[in-house]
Amino acid sequence: MLKIDFPLHGMILNHRHGRQDADGLSITVTGEAPLRDRVSVNGVPATRQGLRFSCEVVLREKESDLVALSEGPYGRHEHRVRVVWDRFSRPRYRFSIDDNSFFLRDIFQHNYASLFDCFYLKILRDLNARYGTKFTLNIYYTTGDDFSLPQFPDRYKGEWADCAHWLKLAFHAYANDPDRPYQYAPAEKLAHDFDLVASEIHRFAGEQSYAPPTVIHWGMVQPASLKVLTDRGVKVLSGFFGWRPSGHDVHYFLDDDRCAAVHAYGALKDFSTGIIFSDIAIVCNNTPLDQVRGVLEPLGQDPRRAEIMDFFTHEQYFWPFYQRYLPDHAQRLEAAIAWATEKGYAPVFYHEGLLGGEE
Repeated sequence: MLKIDFPLHGMILNHRHGRQDADGLSITVTGEAPLRDRVSVNGVPATRQGLRFSCEVVLREKESDLVALSEGPYGRHEHRVRVVWDRFSRPRYRFSIDDNSFFLRDIFQHNYASLFDCFYLKILRDLNARYGTKFTLNIYYTTGDDFSLPQFPDRYKGEWADCAHWLKLAFHAYANDPDRPYQYAPAEKLAHDFDLVASEIHRFAGEQSYAPPTVIHWGMVQPASLKVLTDRGVKVLSGFFGWRPSGHDVHYFLDDDRCAAVHAYGALKDFSTGIIFSDIAIVCNNTPLDQVRGVLEPLGQDPRRAEIMDFFTHEQYFWPFYQRYLPDHAQRLEAAIAWATEKGYAPVFYHEGLLGGEE
């Protein structure tokens, strides 16, 4: 059977995956074909070695189809994949924080003079000042019985606007509980909750502080509901696409082959929806401080996925009242950010351009 096995359908290719010059990105397409067949890719004859074939192809467009043709005793066969060329790629990282609600409640309850009188936001501002880090905070509509977004005042709009170039607010879910709220929910439920949170962000923080979500709570959404997200500007969704003993999870119901591809290469585009799925590189609240660099270093040395890094953590671990509070949580974030800065990664928002880069 004819099959292209590199690059994979939906791959986002950059200079690390081939040879880039003024003419385009030259990549080596590889795969398998029946032993005696003549094989070509986009009209270029391929070299054969047993069942294997390889062929150099030059990508010149942002998105390109690679069409392998084999002809032999049993007829003519075709295998087609589509790939994305990240022409202007540079090393970059995105930092998003999930489960946010406590800091908004804290500001509301204490009626602070400034947003940054809240220690949590001050930590993020200090990291931005030192490293230029940009943060997307995925927020809930309510923390429960004692606070919901309509209670949050709009008098901080000026401060939100001043820091909108590095701090964004986005939808995450209606509330922390129940778990997996959209895993089997209808599209109407996801749309309702999304719009509820988005409208509140626009009200109290302004349009410039709003961003599409980076992760939907628990990373599970019915495939039929993804259109709800793309219609609302979602371009990239993060998750955990590596195989676990219990199987794949927090993966938006992607099939096993595409999960493996996202995990191996860091990101993959689903052309049917236009969404890019991104594999989270590190979860800071799950990674002890002395292990942060050890987790990131192998990824930075792997040319398949070294170009982009998706950093991630959860808000609740910053708060002393939380039962799993981490006193060194801020230091873990800084360790990851410091590593990225030392390695030449630039902070970005993935919803801007192509994964935060120029298109």
